[in-house]
Amino acid sequence: MKLIPVLLLATCAVSLQTLSFAQDWPTRSVRILVGSAPGGGTDAMARAVADRLGPLLKHSVVVENRAGASNTLAADLTSKATDGHTLLMGVSTAHAIAPYLLKLSYDNDKDLVPVAFVGSVPNVLVVNNDLPVDSVQALIKLAKAQPGKLNYATSGSGSTQHIAAELFKDQAGVFMTHIPYRGSGPALIDLVGGQVQLSFDTMPSVIGQIKAGRIRALAVASAKRNPQLPNVPTMAEAGLKGVEMSAWYGIYMPASTPKAVQDRVYVEVTKVLAMPETQTRLSAIGADLTPMTQAQFAAFHAAENKRYAELIARKNIKLD
Repeated sequence: MKLIPVLLLATCAVSLQTLSFAQDWPTRSVRILVGSAPGGGTDAMARAVADRLGPLLKHSVVVENRAGASNTLAADLTSKATDGHTLLMGVSTAHAIAPYLLKLSYDNDKDLVPVAFVGSVPNVLVVNNDLPVDSVQALIKLAKAQPGKLNYATSGSGSTQHIAAELFKDQAGVFMTHIPYRGSGPALIDLVGGQVQLSFDTMPSVIGQIKAGRIRALAVASAKRNPQLPNVPTMAEAGLKGVEMSAWYGIYMPASTPKAVQDRVYVEVTKVLAMPETQTRLSAIGADLTPMTQAQFAAFHAAENKRYAELIARKNIKLD
């Protein structure tokens, strides 16, 4: 009978030590890895969080771009990090799509843990200004007249841009050539320059170029119009149903991270996302902020994996 009080005391002691450890964390600068080049949607989301997270943690938070392998290079590095100070700005490309298209060197469900959901953004069909089309239907007509001659850029094979384009091609009955890049930044440079003719990129990546008049938006791949582009129709409004695609983002950490530290990160990132300055900054790039608990984010991660696994199998989508 005396064992129970002893166990309770031991449990309380461990809990207090864990709480103290979490409050003392971090002990040095924190890094947020990003799986794409600077200038893309994932990079924009990471920097919006990092800029406000540092003061809350009382240590600098540095964004590191590790582009490659459909955003999974950064995920792989994070899964193997043992420094206790590495976070990942995860994106649906790496955590819900790539597992069904690539052979990964880490376990997407066991080696990384979803900690704090950040938000989602729609994909947007954008074209080079010199392309002689002003609507989705005009683009389809041109693509059918010139099969294979139109090139579309993506941030990499297996990205939401790639999946959106495959859905578009399937629904429209057209053939276009896929040109994968190591992130949206370099892809947009070539789109503006005319080396590629179109893209189905995410809102944060293209909104600045659209508003500056360097590229044109033909449609948003969402169920409703985006407040940042109120005059741009949805794909359904443009006459093409079944082409809805968005990218979502969230903070992941190595599964070995103590739960108390995960909880600390969740709390502080949630504070960042509640700040009016952060909300204004992310809303300006078309982001939809949807608060989730860590448990809800884990359930969402699992549901998205199931959804994309079924979509990729049903559409027989493969890497080029």
